[in-house]
Amino acid sequence: MRSLSGIKPQDILVLLKLTLLKEQNWRHMDLVDALGLSQAEISFSLQRCVNSGLLTPDKKRVIRSAFCGFLIHGLRHVIPAKLGPVDRGIPTAHSAPPLNRMIVAEEGDKYVWPYEFGNERGQTVVPIYPSVVKAAMKDTHLYELLALLDALRVGRAREKKLAAEELERRILGKSAHA
Repeated sequence: MRSLSGIKPQDILVLLKLTLLKEQNWRHMDLVDALGLSQAEISFSLQRCVNSGLLTPDKKRVIRSAFCGFLIHGLRHVIPAKLGPVDRGIPTAHSAPPLNRMIVAEEGDKYVWPYEFGNERGQTVVPIYPSVVKAAMKDTHLYELLALLDALRVGRAREKKLAAEELERRILGKSAHA
């Protein structure tokens, strides 16, 4: 029997995508297509999110304050960053939007998700889930949220602070100076 307690990396991906959807009329297939997960993975993920208090019992709305708090304060402990060698890939963390507009990184201080067709070189960061790169390439808003999560996981204090503020703004609708 499959355990439906706790949170798995794909659950974070599902919840991030749900925060971006304007309507509650989405279907499982919408998430399957957008995230590269199977229908079974989506179903199990949604139930784990309900059980964890991050999604309403009707499985349609993210409990944004709980989710945002978890991302800012708990994600790096539950899904710690795994760094790899310098390689070609897709920029992430402070090397990607939106933080790359706020932080100027030196050439040797870039982070990327490994991807053979990537256009940047940097320290590789293993994505929170294997389908992240393809899902991010389909949706720039999702890409930016995922990059902010990596800034929380691998960043220094200033990068983490900026990432947390930006996540609160995007997920909770708070202004940066509130």
